[in-house]
Amino acid sequence: MSLKSKIKSSPKIKQFIHWLLIPSGKARPRIWVKLLLNPFFHFKGKGASICWQSRIDVLPFNKFNIGTDSTIEDYCTVNNGVGDVIIGNNTLIGMGNTIIGPISIGNNVIFAQNIVASALNHDYTNPHLPIKDQAIITRPIIVEDDCWIAANAVITAGVHIGKHSVIGAGAIVTKDIPPYSVVVGNPAKILKQYNFETGKWDKVS
Repeated sequence: MSLKSKIKSSPKIKQFIHWLLIPSGKARPRIWVKLLLNPFFHFKGKGASICWQSRIDVLPFNKFNIGTDSTIEDYCTVNNGVGDVIIGNNTLIGMGNTIIGPISIGNNVIFAQNIVASALNHDYTNPHLPIKDQAIITRPIIVEDDCWIAANAVITAGVHIGKHSVIGAGAIVTKDIPPYSVVVGNPAKILKQYNFETGKWDKVS
């Protein structure tokens, strides 16, 4: 049995390792994890930039990759504690975004300001337990290449946004979005789709 398997199979050892990495009840890793562990486990592409006022709460047991010439601007929070965070090449994560894995963001994507993309939910079904003590549920988010997510949008767990789609400002995306779509509203609905036969963006009734 591998060391990783032994840790996973023992709740006490797992709890102790978790405490070594993160203080109890916190999401931010200990400073030694950031300085000594993470550089060996995570990938940062050439020319990638993470502004210093962002909060990068990433741990070595899940992936955190940021591709070539991509940027995470100030005041963002990125967390891979419950799933990988993968950001492609030439992608902009604008100011004030919150990104919680598991999430995959493609190449040439624009995240504007104050977007929440969280693949995490809390179970609430046991009325005899506080919600904070119930299970964490994750469903991966996928944002394909060339998308533009406008300011203040929310992308909920399990959503797949197709290539070259536009998510309007303030939209709440709760369902998958086909490629080459423009969506707006709460809940988000498709407004336009690109028609390859006519070469135009057709309104969807």
